[in-house]
Amino acid sequence: MIKFIASDIDGTLLQHGAKELKPRLFELIRELRECGICFAAASGRQYHSLYDLFEPVQNEISYIAENGSLCLHEGKVISKGFIDRELGLRIFKKVREYDICDCMLSCESKIYTDSKDPEFLSIIRNDLNYDIEVVDDLRNTAEDFLKIAVYDENGTKEIEAYLKEHFAGEIKIVTSGNFWVDFIAPNANKATGLAAMLSHFGITSQECVAFGDQYNDVEMLQFSGTSYAMSGAAPGISYYSTYVTDSVEEVLEDILANARLTHI
Repeated sequence: MIKFIASDIDGTLLQHGAKELKPRLFELIRELRECGICFAAASGRQYHSLYDLFEPVQNEISYIAENGSLCLHEGKVISKGFIDRELGLRIFKKVREYDICDCMLSCESKIYTDSKDPEFLSIIRNDLNYDIEVVDDLRNTAEDFLKIAVYDENGTKEIEAYLKEHFAGEIKIVTSGNFWVDFIAPNANKATGLAAMLSHFGITSQECVAFGDQYNDVEMLQFSGTSYAMSGAAPGISYYSTYVTDSVEEVLEDILANARLTHI
């Protein structure tokens, strides 16, 4: 029996450049909850961005944010993951040497960037709705490092190869969408975040369904009892999933219908 649903956002619930979730999704989340099925937004995005994105149901769902490095339910932190500070400082140095990209540092209170590029900052503030502070030097950030994300408007292929050349042996590096490369905190990913959330609710992985489209979703797709890769997912993602779908909402409709039959 399905008791928990976790879904990626960009490229999964938000497809083809969409910036707002479909109203029907909010209705489905409420209807599924009435049947005892919980929902979690599982994303590389910041918690603040996710909370605003799900405004109609923002206090009725759980959050696996920052690729699993910050997980919250009802405003309370369930689990966190950290990147070693010394490693983070070396990453900042190599990103700066690459030059034609922008860097963000995710911390619990907010996100920081040393980018002064107005187009990049517009994307972060207006498209993603992040709570972000521009600083002169990321190395001076006092908070613990949850996640480091690098943005290249030319795509991820070259920047991913460059970063993996220097750090692949020390930390997991994954693509997140078409323009982002993320450094994931050791022992933290969407699956570890999901596992912590399921433990909080007393739910098993076999009772969970997950949706995703990128390599930062792989562990979550493998961990869940049933998983769906999006038809437009990155090459090879479907290998890690149970099924492939064009629409999360269509699958949720089926899950809801089955749940209602069970409750009759």
